[in-house]
Amino acid sequence: MTIAPRLRHQLDALEVDYDLLKHDPTRSAMQNAFACQLPPGRIAKAVLIDTPDEYLLAVVPSNRRVALAELRSEIGLKPSIAAEKEVASVFDDCAVGAVPPLGYGYGIATIVDDSLTEQPDVYFEGGDHVSLVHVTHDDFERLMRPARHGRFSERWEDVE
Repeated sequence: MTIAPRLRHQLDALEVDYDLLKHDPTRSAMQNAFACQLPPGRIAKAVLIDTPDEYLLAVVPSNRRVALAELRSEIGLKPSIAAEKEVASVFDDCAVGAVPPLGYGYGIATIVDDSLTEQPDVYFEGGDHVSLVHVTHDDFERLMRPARHGRFSERWEDVE
């Protein structure tokens, strides 16, 4: 199990207590939920968004997706999902698809869906495909303090 160096720096700088949960290799946040037998709403997934001005990291529960129209209403800019090569270049200390939700450590503004802040604890990618970082509700709130907040996600129809 590894944790991305920039993520570790952020966690240490804020003195966040966290656990690493090892799991079999997965390719998505929803697979993480199933592999770890966790409620999908407690697993945060980070989606890099491209806007006309800059990148934005949108953080939503694993069983939801970014609703681009809702996000546009929240940020006032036309968003689109960034290409995989853009994700790889921004999060260069992470495996592609294993992006942590702390965009500000990578120079990226972050917006978090409020449904995540209602969870008693949160799990998220630590930079690889075999471990999750687990934090308490209070620590997740502290980590997301610099982020914007809003409601801009919708349920995946195939996971209801």
